[in-house]
Amino acid sequence: MEAAAAVERLWPGRRATVTVLPGGITNRNFRVDVDGESLVLRMAGRDTQELGIDRLAEHEASVRAAAAGIGPEVIRFAAAEGWLVTRFIAGRPIPPEEMRQRGVIARVAGALRDVHAGGPVRGTFDAHGIVDRYARLAESRGGSLPGGFGDAQALSGRIREARGPQPRVLCHNDLLNGNFLDDGRVRIIDWEYAGMGDRFFDLGNLSVNHGFSVAEDRLLLAAYFGELRPADLAALRLMRFMSDFREAMWGVVQGAISELDFDFGGYAAEHFERLGRTASEPEFAGYLAIVRARL
Repeated sequence: MEAAAAVERLWPGRRATVTVLPGGITNRNFRVDVDGESLVLRMAGRDTQELGIDRLAEHEASVRAAAAGIGPEVIRFAAAEGWLVTRFIAGRPIPPEEMRQRGVIARVAGALRDVHAGGPVRGTFDAHGIVDRYARLAESRGGSLPGGFGDAQALSGRIREARGPQPRVLCHNDLLNGNFLDDGRVRIIDWEYAGMGDRFFDLGNLSVNHGFSVAEDRLLLAAYFGELRPADLAALRLMRFMSDFREAMWGVVQGAISELDFDFGGYAAEHFERLGRTASEPEFAGYLAIVRARL
């Protein structure tokens, strides 16, 4: 077993118990109990650099997140092997329906604000650029682009143009529900897509992945900024579209390169369907006009 060999290299001659952790469709994750400590060993999947993952940037962002009290403590990092060891957080999952509660939204907003204030790291994340990169990679590996790609790409360009350049802050960029834990405070795990990016991508990513309504988005923005501004709501709602476009194209490229037993095609189709619903909302064109007027 590859994990057992990794554990022997990391903790030679020490008795360790290794347990496979469920979830994760990019890497392999294990709980390692050794010397009275509970740790998590993340072993990178094959060709994950093709997904835009920079393991050095992930390590740096993980250290920053831990310093902010949001991410787990980083224990060890083996860059060449793609192994990251963090402290196991004995927290509970936060179900999506709970994430939509007013008090929890405020707590999550505070956690994201702390992350975004974490200072620069070496990596960058551009949602508009990465979908184009994923398209080129999928085609180069023999994959085909879904029929909705062209329209989505055109709308991505319109969103980028309407919003203009954005300040870059440390972002997580993968705020799926499984990456949140509660151990008395909101914790966020799995920083492999972290980089300097657009805070509104994080906010939109959180929103769409947890089914936030417009009213819940307003609560999120008011908690995050201390006030509610129409242009901020418009930016968040536009980046919900970009979140699903990134996720859909991630599924497309994973279908071309991954060895994991997972329905990446179905995953991509689900997100293309959802971004289509978002773009067809009557308010969507208005959001574009609002952010364009702010330039």
